[in-house]
Amino acid sequence: MKVMFISDIHGSYYWANRAIEKYHEEKADKLIILGDILYHGPRNDLPKDYNCKKVIALLNPLKKDIIAVRGNCDSEVDQMVLDFPMRSDYALMDVDQHHFFMTHGHLFNEDQLPLLNENDILIYGHFHKPLTKKENGIYILNPSSISLPKEGTNSYGIYENDCFTIKTFDNEIVKQIQLD
Repeated sequence: MKVMFISDIHGSYYWANRAIEKYHEEKADKLIILGDILYHGPRNDLPKDYNCKKVIALLNPLKKDIIAVRGNCDSEVDQMVLDFPMRSDYALMDVDQHHFFMTHGHLFNEDQLPLLNENDILIYGHFHKPLTKKENGIYILNPSSISLPKEGTNSYGIYENDCFTIKTFDNEIVKQIQLD
């Protein structure tokens, strides 16, 4: 199974559209959205082509492909316009005998770990910085932000065949880690 991870769209139609194009180009089976879908929040500048309504119209047709979690900028009213569930603080997924704990990052992150077993995978966004590492037996991953990166460039994550890769939208590999 091939899974694409994006985070921190923050209402950018431009970057959401680029992500959906990559989702189809990558031929991924699932699209995981790690929160902060529609709004930019008071600490962020407006992202390129900020247009929440167009982001809604772009994502809703993919509702059967999407697993999403709530970010700190997501609200109850967002669920009223999105056709896929997105109000949970975390989601769990097992792929190729790997256990993924998927969250936004404002509640659980590398400094505030959830209860995980050795070789489990914590994947989150929120910090807008790419990250791949294994620490104390736990994989810790962050694909960064597709719209407002704070380090590097706009990027997304791909899991396939026991490997997690963070890529730019120009297909450059930012970081990569092989999973045991």
